[in-house]
Amino acid sequence: MPPIPPVIRVFEDYAEEYDSWYSRNPVVFENEVKAIKALNLKGRGLEVGVGSGVFAARLKVEVGLDPARNMLLLARKRGVEVVRAVGEAMPFKDGCFDYVLMVVTLCFLERVKEVLREVWRVLKRKGIFCNCIVPLNSRWGRFYSRRKDSVFYRFARFYTVEEAKRLMEHSGFKVTGYSATLSFGPLDPPKPEEPIGEYRGRGFVCLKAVKTLC
Repeated sequence: MPPIPPVIRVFEDYAEEYDSWYSRNPVVFENEVKAIKALNLKGRGLEVGVGSGVFAARLKVEVGLDPARNMLLLARKRGVEVVRAVGEAMPFKDGCFDYVLMVVTLCFLERVKEVLREVWRVLKRKGIFCNCIVPLNSRWGRFYSRRKDSVFYRFARFYTVEEAKRLMEHSGFKVTGYSATLSFGPLDPPKPEEPIGEYRGRGFVCLKAVKTLC
């Protein structure tokens, strides 16, 4: 059996610590949930990199995929149907989901293009891909990219919104809109916010895209 890659091992070993971040930062979490809800995702959904299922459970995403077993145990407790697999080889038929969601997953992928090709494959014709990121050039992105002492973020590679958009469009998607939040920085007092469609100056940005035919 091949060794587990370090980035997956971290999420296996520190699943409870990862999950506790959301209960310790409820205002930030609620803002992020509202940003995703604003995109009005409907139908049968898949979350790639579902982690502990905090978003899938709140957003009623039917299926969650992740390679980290201990994360999936937490997601299952939240009522999410879980599948243990990597994003580069999803065990689903072509065109079986209405939408695919990724929440701060892009930055942890080693083979981004392979995962995005799989997202395209499992989506129905004109299916929706919602890719939520922490932009590299935001206050949150700059803060976390410097956290080389973090067991999680030392493995992360952050992208700007423009970079994420290019990756998605090169993989057969057309970005149609944005939903963004976190106008404050990671060291500022958190405050409840409503999401906006302008991503500049925001620390959590969701890119909504439609699957094209090519």
